[in-house]
Amino acid sequence: MKIAIIGSGNVGGALAKKWIKSGHTVLVGARFPLSEKNLKLATEIGEDRFTSFTSAVKQCEVILISTPATATVEVVKSLGDTSGKIIIDAMNIVMGRGPEGYKHTTDAILDNTHTKDVVKCFNTTGFNNMQNPDYGNIALDLFVAGDSEKGKQAAILLAKDAGFAECYSIGGNDKFELMEQFAWFWINLAMFQGQGREIGFKLMKR
Repeated sequence: MKIAIIGSGNVGGALAKKWIKSGHTVLVGARFPLSEKNLKLATEIGEDRFTSFTSAVKQCEVILISTPATATVEVVKSLGDTSGKIIIDAMNIVMGRGPEGYKHTTDAILDNTHTKDVVKCFNTTGFNNMQNPDYGNIALDLFVAGDSEKGKQAAILLAKDAGFAECYSIGGNDKFELMEQFAWFWINLAMFQGQGREIGFKLMKR
């Protein structure tokens, strides 16, 4: 796949490296592509992978957004034409910090873009688990929500290519808020209940 990652922080950087290793074409969209903030990642994956938001989106079929939630509307409006593209939302509103007037970031994306192939995934665990989803001989699972079957299938494939064992659909667009609540559950355990970041979720079956 050709993937545009919008946001070069911990989540975007971890997934960029994983997907490049899996053979995908990855571009990183940034307001200031070779700023001091981006130099470390650029030295690891190549400066030629960094470009503007619109250039990255134009060249790719899948867009992952992993910017701060407060910038959601501004970022989405700056992507250019997203018709026919898949957008994967990896963001969360935490402690009330998000796009004004929205309960979660995914509706804010849908209201400000051309495509309806928008799903939520890669938001329910820490970036450290994207760098390494293995706990002993068990790999963690991920989850995805959205009405778009095309979007969900892309997210499931990319989750597995990042090293996760499975990526389970939990429903359609009506489950976007539940996905963010699940993310808050992980954050609460890791940060506020003292469990630390090295924890993750696995769906067990009997």
